[in-house]
Amino acid sequence: MMLKNPVWKARLSAGALAVALVGAGGGGLLVPVAPALAQSAPVVRALPDFTELVEQVGPSVVNIRTTERVSARPSFNGMDEDMLEFFRRFGLPVPNVPRGPGPQPQAPQQPQPRGVGSGFILTSDGFVMTNAHVVEGADEVIVTLTDKREFKARIVGSDKRTDVAVVKIDATGLPAVRVGDVSRLKAGEWVMAIGSPFGLDNTVTAGIVSAKQRDTGDYLPFIQTDVAINPGNSGGPLINMRGEVVGINSQIYSRSGGFMGISFAIPIDEAIRVSDQLRATGRVTRGRIGVQIEPVSKDVAESIGLGKSQGALVRGVEPGSPAERAGIEAGDIITRFDGKPVEKVADLPRLVGNSKPGTKAGITVFRRGSSRDLTVTIAEVEPDEKPVARAEGGSGDERGGAQPTAAAPQLGLVVADLTPAQEKELKLKGGVRVVSASDNAARAGLREGDVIIALANTEIRNLKDFEAAAAKADKSRPVNVLVRRGEWAQYALIRPAR
Repeated sequence: MMLKNPVWKARLSAGALAVALVGAGGGGLLVPVAPALAQSAPVVRALPDFTELVEQVGPSVVNIRTTERVSARPSFNGMDEDMLEFFRRFGLPVPNVPRGPGPQPQAPQQPQPRGVGSGFILTSDGFVMTNAHVVEGADEVIVTLTDKREFKARIVGSDKRTDVAVVKIDATGLPAVRVGDVSRLKAGEWVMAIGSPFGLDNTVTAGIVSAKQRDTGDYLPFIQTDVAINPGNSGGPLINMRGEVVGINSQIYSRSGGFMGISFAIPIDEAIRVSDQLRATGRVTRGRIGVQIEPVSKDVAESIGLGKSQGALVRGVEPGSPAERAGIEAGDIITRFDGKPVEKVADLPRLVGNSKPGTKAGITVFRRGSSRDLTVTIAEVEPDEKPVARAEGGSGDERGGAQPTAAAPQLGLVVADLTPAQEKELKLKGGVRVVSASDNAARAGLREGDVIIALANTEIRNLKDFEAAAAKADKSRPVNVLVRRGEWAQYALIRPAR
């Protein structure tokens, strides 16, 4: 249809775009005017202004200096130990040092600067939070406020596992921080740090949250940021745009010793949980159940019917531990603890560690194709607890003569029954010992002396069980084998030859 001298009018919305025909006699130009379907324009936001946050939170951030007492270097005839070492190195005669009878006087101990860190005021009556590594080994801790007042602080307690410490200064009416909700923190959110990098007090840096739940420790899921953090920032607060503390700056990833764009902060909810115990008793109590664990690989999860890679694979159970009394076995995969899912191996130490010793907790394990629920009584982690030494090698050969064996050539295995002595030594109720492993089994990592306690999700107590399970196994797919080696258990996948 031809329109004579048409004039089209349109209302333009923000960011709208359209095409209208303008001209006479049907001729004209295509001119962008407005789209048929209006679309919202992208939200344009200005960069954040941190000035109000600095004014609000800055007075709550403190500088922490530590000193330790060291013996002054002895001086002999005006020469210290370095000068004497110079004489000895170059073959020069060392001056005689007269020594009288009896014990020699000790060099006086002198306070020496040890380090500089940061912290923040937790309560108005003088409790200050910082990192454990800031005050570790210090004989004296000096806290300096932004108004330049200095206080000698008392170390209330510190916890190396979480790197959290609390110190106390004798002051009241102090500006305490507000604690934020870490669960509301999102990747991409602006955050700010205040501290004393390289001793430069009240330095403000800013960036965004790079990731949450970053696993770099047994008990902590760290907050990763790109906020510039350097030596001296340790113990200072990580602050959100509401002026709330959401973390304690603790670590950086660096190949040079300086900031490289990756820093880590302890989530404040975890830190508060620790600080409450430190303030109450001076120490942190944690739960334990007595298992050694490792991740569950994708291949193993699919092979045993778990579906996805999740949970914590039990490699070993400590004798007499709560786990052993609860019926947990090597090779079990712990998928839930106290009603909470264990998505990855690092979740279990945190869940168990946060449990109160003496309480009971439900625990779900995946064992040979099915889940079962158990109940465990939590024990307490000893302060100086040492991990159980890893036992290497086989279970020993105490046959005293030839034993019947069974062979599974398609798997590359020759096995024999365990002797009663071997069962007693390994605390097993059955299994078969690998006499030789070749071809597929050898490529899977099996070796002589290993004890097979499950094959293709079937419990193996003797040669008869092994032969039946090996015959039924699908040789065209990887076959899962649960192996005991010394005190440790692990899964291996015997793959078909190609």
